[in-house]
Amino acid sequence: MLYFSRWQTILIWLAVALGIVYAAPNVLPQSYFASLPGWAPSRPMTLGLDLQGGSHILLQIDRQELIRERLVSARDDVRRILRDERIGYTGLSISDRAVQVRIRDNDQVQAAREALGELAQPVTSGLFGSGQVSELAMSEPEPRLLRLQLTEEGIVYRLSSALAQSIEVVSRRVNELGTTEPVIQRQGDDRILVQVPGLDDPQRLKDLLGQTARLTFQMVDQSVPVQEAIEGRPPPGTSIMYSTDDPPVPYIIEDRVIVSGEDLVDAQATFDQRTNEPVVSFRFDTRGATRFGQATQENVGRLFAIILDGQVISAPQIREPILGGSGQISGNFTVQSANDLAVLLRAGALPATLTVVEERTVGPGLGQDSIEAGKTASIIGAVLVVAFMIAAYGLLGIFAVVALLANICMIVAILSGLGATLTLPGIAGIVLTMGMAVDSNVLVFERIREERAAGRSLIQAVDAGFSKALGTIVDANVTTLIAAVILFFLGTGPVRGFAVTLAIGILTTVFSAYTLTRWMIAEWVRRRRPKELPRLPLQFVPTETAFRFMWLRRMTFTLSAVASIAALSLFVTLDMNYGIDFKGGSSIEVQAREGDADIADIRSRLSGLNLGEVQVQEFGDPREALIRVQAQDGGDNAEQSVIAKVRDELEADYNFRRVEVVGPTVSNELARAGTIAVLVSLLAILIYIWLRFEWQFAVGAILATLHDVIMTVGFFVITGMEFNLSSIAAILTIVGYSLNDTVVVYDRVRENLRRFKKMPLPQLLDLSMNQTLSRTLMTSVTTLLALVSLYIFGGEVIRSFTAAMIFGVLIGTYSSIFIAGPLLILFRMRPSTAETADEEKGAGEVAAKG
Repeated sequence: MLYFSRWQTILIWLAVALGIVYAAPNVLPQSYFASLPGWAPSRPMTLGLDLQGGSHILLQIDRQELIRERLVSARDDVRRILRDERIGYTGLSISDRAVQVRIRDNDQVQAAREALGELAQPVTSGLFGSGQVSELAMSEPEPRLLRLQLTEEGIVYRLSSALAQSIEVVSRRVNELGTTEPVIQRQGDDRILVQVPGLDDPQRLKDLLGQTARLTFQMVDQSVPVQEAIEGRPPPGTSIMYSTDDPPVPYIIEDRVIVSGEDLVDAQATFDQRTNEPVVSFRFDTRGATRFGQATQENVGRLFAIILDGQVISAPQIREPILGGSGQISGNFTVQSANDLAVLLRAGALPATLTVVEERTVGPGLGQDSIEAGKTASIIGAVLVVAFMIAAYGLLGIFAVVALLANICMIVAILSGLGATLTLPGIAGIVLTMGMAVDSNVLVFERIREERAAGRSLIQAVDAGFSKALGTIVDANVTTLIAAVILFFLGTGPVRGFAVTLAIGILTTVFSAYTLTRWMIAEWVRRRRPKELPRLPLQFVPTETAFRFMWLRRMTFTLSAVASIAALSLFVTLDMNYGIDFKGGSSIEVQAREGDADIADIRSRLSGLNLGEVQVQEFGDPREALIRVQAQDGGDNAEQSVIAKVRDELEADYNFRRVEVVGPTVSNELARAGTIAVLVSLLAILIYIWLRFEWQFAVGAILATLHDVIMTVGFFVITGMEFNLSSIAAILTIVGYSLNDTVVVYDRVRENLRRFKKMPLPQLLDLSMNQTLSRTLMTSVTTLLALVSLYIFGGEVIRSFTAAMIFGVLIGTYSSIFIAGPLLILFRMRPSTAETADEEKGAGEVAAKG
């Protein structure tokens, strides 16, 4: 284990060097890399929106609107075909995703069936260039009644086509804003994720994305007064539409479309040469110019309406034919609104309405604060862990610190190389990795000390220490890795960022803490040829302990059972403080422009907006306040109106630093996904431990972990801390950490079961607990040092996350000793000795001998 060939040494340090080189762009100024060759690493990590500011918006296509429009189109096609074929019909209507029509003459039924058959013909689906889909299926439920039913595969095809077209339109609109590196990608069957870093005006982005932008030019019917048409019935073939003015002006609009936005080739925001007002100049293609020229030539003196998404922008009078194929739209525009309309027209119309179902916006100021808080927490956490390791292990601690620094460089390098996005929970993952990375070193160091104390020579002790610790290191890290992988696949957004950094940290930890540390110790032994281990500067845990843990098992079992039942009872009877991720609603962080935030004034001003329950509280700094608004009954669109109302009310006095809106659709999905993530991770870990150990170990580990999860949930209920997506990440990490601890203990129990075949199980468990006690406590302390620094200096946003983690580390350490061990006695791991009468009497003696 201590021999390294020259090539192994080169590869180890090459990996470390590459880590340093690829991590360097994150700390050195970019100007330094300008003179380097193009192949040299120069790309830093991509910062998430919570670190650099920007908007995260999840859009959903209105499925029902798409179905409704397809049925209306099918109904119009049926009317056209039957009229062209001169087939008499009645009762043409839409009912239950179908269009039905009754043919008057029985002799024409067959002709109608053949004529309408073209609507049921399969269309090319476009899936990999092949495949056909029948959108409509024709049937005759009763004589002379023909029905065209919209098929499920037709709906899926139409939805998929609309989503692809929408992504293209959204991309063009966002790119027109001139933002850098926007992310626009498909999510699921009917959603589009839009992330725009550094965007200062999220409302403008939502306005651009929310408008369908269907532009039409239609004639105004002036044959009857508008008021008469409103009170009675508008003339056939017309509809009442209103202008965008305040108050809106009604018009009678002919349904016939002269020209649509599809015929535009360009649109630009300009100024009217006569009035100097902002206008939108447009230009038609050849077909559009011809049709528009004919219409204006035939209707000189009449009004024609320019209509956008069912609203009249303007209705000018045609004074003379417009034959050039170009014109301009006026309508009380500002410079920005004229530019936005031009953007919409150039990008094209959306095939269906897009609804904002989730919004998360972070101001650039808050993002910079988060970066500074993350840096401070990381530096302080690193200093604490480094100081503790050197104080506890001396020279061996220095080796562990070098491995830890290499570990951090490699994490940052891999994130940079993969182009991964670093989020605030991602920083939490790195800080947590710093605390957990020393666990493998502690395992090895403690094992080396044990082997030396047992009489082995130093070289033999070092070799045996690494050999025997390897299996434990692998088992302990695989359990945490399982939790991280499941969190990545089932989590969303920042939670996935946390999972990525944690998973990468586990992999680099195994390399740096085992391989790199082993090389350094091997070199130290080879060059210095020491006879003894370096002296420990401070002895935090005695070398040999003889605590009778199993003597307390009945007391701890009773205590844990009562606490778990109480936690479950509180969970059932009291309302947990669920965040908007799980119950929907809005969360808004504001900062006073001058002085401190006036909580009472904010609450008073918002209470008159008819928003339902509104909670306002101080958040971190006296200048800041956190506003929570309950989920609205009107669905996803109603949630967006909340933000608009709050902005109008408070924007003059407060900066909006962070806005999160989760609609009812997404909140239900997040709650379900979070529950599934916990259950699936526990099942996967159960299977792994079952395969690696025996069923008693697997069930014991899962029950001990369930105890930790239940107690953590109780912690959230009692403290009233917000339970959100980050809390799910915390629980899953606690699952991994607790199992990590339990597996280390169980690994020693399994080893001792082979060595002491006749030892009573309680005595054997006491021996195993005492042998691993130093490692358990040292690992817990290093992890807690990193977490406490994150809790104090990491900022308010992740304080509840780190508080849950601190509690989880403490309860996980407790359960590994007082729950996981005694469960093996309960399951009669060694039945022949379970009833030994003097098991309690001899426990201390055996533990002392070990």
